[in-house]
Amino acid sequence: MQDQDNNKFSQNFNRRSLLKGGLALAGLSMMPGITTAANAESEVKHLMAKPGKRMLGKLEVSAIGLGVQNMHRTYQTTIPSRPEMLNIIRKAYDAGVTLFDTAEAYGPFECEKILGEATSSFRNKIVIETKYGWNIDQKTGQRLPGLNSQPTHIKEVVEGMLKRLRTDRIDLLYQHRVDPAVPIEDVVGAIQDLIKEGKVLHYGLSEPGVQTVRRAHAIHPVTAIQNEYSLLWRGPEEKIIPLCEELGIGFVCWSPLGVGFLTGAIDEGTRFAPGDIRATESRFANENLSNNLKLVSLLKDWAAKKQATPGQISLAWLLAKKPWIVPIPGTTQMVHMLENTRAADVKFSADELKAFNSELAGISVKGLRLPQMVLNFSDVEAPIKK
Repeated sequence: MQDQDNNKFSQNFNRRSLLKGGLALAGLSMMPGITTAANAESEVKHLMAKPGKRMLGKLEVSAIGLGVQNMHRTYQTTIPSRPEMLNIIRKAYDAGVTLFDTAEAYGPFECEKILGEATSSFRNKIVIETKYGWNIDQKTGQRLPGLNSQPTHIKEVVEGMLKRLRTDRIDLLYQHRVDPAVPIEDVVGAIQDLIKEGKVLHYGLSEPGVQTVRRAHAIHPVTAIQNEYSLLWRGPEEKIIPLCEELGIGFVCWSPLGVGFLTGAIDEGTRFAPGDIRATESRFANENLSNNLKLVSLLKDWAAKKQATPGQISLAWLLAKKPWIVPIPGTTQMVHMLENTRAADVKFSADELKAFNSELAGISVKGLRLPQMVLNFSDVEAPIKK
């Protein structure tokens, strides 16, 4: 049924593109910020969403998704109540969320199980995205060194995912990190096999190198790139977001609230629990924190102006960047989930956005977003196939 719906959508998309393409290109060419036919054509690819929805390629999702990474274990290393995590996911769906994000590495396996249990009653009405790519023993869940995107391993991983997620297909499957030992052509070949079998509907890449995206997209269209992106980390603006715009690829923001920082939950007196990854991120080190808290002050000022929360302003800013950007804030608190989903109702006028960005330009974030050993897995190019 899902495949038929996707095929109908694709056919309708192509018909509408042919009928409306000329008019849309002509109109878009006169819009601010669109100065070439190539740019206008790129924008057309992102104009198909219904009100309140967004398009990742040809995949329609809610403007804000829900990440379930910490639902098995929080940053503070506590174990959340499983019944409450199920309840949060279900209430998110009731609140209009249709994009739910997880990965085999979260647990490992546990967050996929939580998501599968929570969504079984409305599975056909949502989009589930998950990720493969770390070297995880599929029988024991043991984390082995490095990455593993060997085609046979990808297919084995997907079989386990389907069982844990209680589904017959994965709507959007990402390579969690580019494997420097496996040509992307081999990876995409395995994904194409899974698509033919109906086990995967769309695919994407997380934290990839630019040329790897181009090579993958040339074989089979990439639906979305998932990278860290927030007011605290704006690195994707340099290469990846322009690439997505050029190729008509959607963009999903992980950690859109800066691991809690942009909500105001972290201040100069914050001390992190043993095992909390934020303790290893130099952007939260004492020598950088006071400077970076200027961002929080900016958000609090604008939250007061807009009758919103700092977190909602952060998410609304991301939504205002491009109509095909979708943040997936994670939480283990019901009140925070509801707050996050309502961020889609916070709108910036053109003048407000200009003023906000002007103030933002005066703030330079100090420190690395992740430990260097983790950053080494980002922006990697897959080897050339021989």
